[in-house]
Amino acid sequence: MYSVTNPATGELIEEIPNATDEEVLAAIDRVDKGYTSWRRRPVAERAAIALRAAELFAERSDELAEIMALEMGKRINEGRGEIGIVRDIFEYYGSKGPELLADEPLTLKTGEAAIAKEPIGALLGIMPWNFPCYQVARFVAPNLVLGNTILLKHASICPRSALAIERILHEAGVPEDAYVNIFASSRQVPSMLADDRVKGVSLTGSEAAGISVAAEAGRNLKRAVLELGGSDPLIVLDTDDMEATVKATATARMRNCGQSCNAPKRMIVLAEIYDEFVDGITKRVADFYQPGDPTDPATKLPPLASLSAADEVAAQIRTAVDQGATLRTGGKRIGPGAYLEATVLTDVTPGMNAYHEEIFGPVVLVFRAETEEEAIAIANDSPFGLGSAVFGTDPERNRRVADQIDAGMVYLNKAGGSTADLPFGGIKRSGLGRELGALGIEEFMNKKSIRL
Repeated sequence: MYSVTNPATGELIEEIPNATDEEVLAAIDRVDKGYTSWRRRPVAERAAIALRAAELFAERSDELAEIMALEMGKRINEGRGEIGIVRDIFEYYGSKGPELLADEPLTLKTGEAAIAKEPIGALLGIMPWNFPCYQVARFVAPNLVLGNTILLKHASICPRSALAIERILHEAGVPEDAYVNIFASSRQVPSMLADDRVKGVSLTGSEAAGISVAAEAGRNLKRAVLELGGSDPLIVLDTDDMEATVKATATARMRNCGQSCNAPKRMIVLAEIYDEFVDGITKRVADFYQPGDPTDPATKLPPLASLSAADEVAAQIRTAVDQGATLRTGGKRIGPGAYLEATVLTDVTPGMNAYHEEIFGPVVLVFRAETEEEAIAIANDSPFGLGSAVFGTDPERNRRVADQIDAGMVYLNKAGGSTADLPFGGIKRSGLGRELGALGIEEFMNKKSIRL
């Protein structure tokens, strides 16, 4: 069942039944047949449609932000910001698509050749609730411009976002059989991946979901892009402005109520500034992040996406404290709704659950490192490898440390975030493949060698 439940109040607003197996098969048939004509449209036409989609998303920014606030509790200003990056993504691929898809000439030892960049067919997208529009855009925009067609299964708590995205794309000129939203259940995903008409899958979600989808994709020899969890480290080597450093790191962690895969979740601070940093970030978190209505622009701490999500994070905090971590501030559930106090934990050690697991909520973990080498070791002592960050005053030192971090992305003197032209993705248990930028259009591409 797909449903809309306001996380600020716990009120059930709407329920939508799952698609039947027959409806799923019909949807697959539509995007498979739609691929035949869509792939033949000139790249310039597909790119122009992407540019029009960018305009429409920008025009509907308020509407989409209100939907996200209702469905998953996103602050209204953050919702508008999310639509800003959605616009940027469609603009990027609409503008750069023809260049990115141009034949690549090759000079061989005995002649000439070219790499033709072609689509592969209908793709399944399995999308999460934490960024209901952005996550869809970074999968959909490059693949529509490339010429693939899309069958989109959104998160079960975001049906209104799913339908709004579909309407905008169709209004922009994407044929109805080139992009199809389907309210499928997780139970139906294996049969969808087993269908020969589905040529690949992109999933953004939990590690467990990624393992399941990767197994089905591998069993059926389907390409897969997986963007999974993260427990991103942020190393603070030194600072000449502690207040600014604290503000920047707290802002990055608390964005989207802490429900961002590539948010810095583990602050690793060198010993000489550790106490000052802990005092500063504890005060910042306690004083600034007060709960409120996500539709109020003044709110700093919205609810989590669901009651179950808030309960899960609260339980993780309790377990960490029971195992010996120090609770500096926060940690309590606030009702009604899916609210949780913004939290700071210190003294988390390798024997505790919180040391290795991802905490998907407004929780800051702070670690003390005696040396640069120990900071790097703590950063890399994780099953995840999505993003990371290094803060410091010496650019050469920052880069030296960054080069030793095991992650798909490293940010210097900034943390998290995303831009349309920068490839996004991780290593280890954070997933496979890349999205966005020039690399993002290549994952579901047939790079056909043509000998001239």
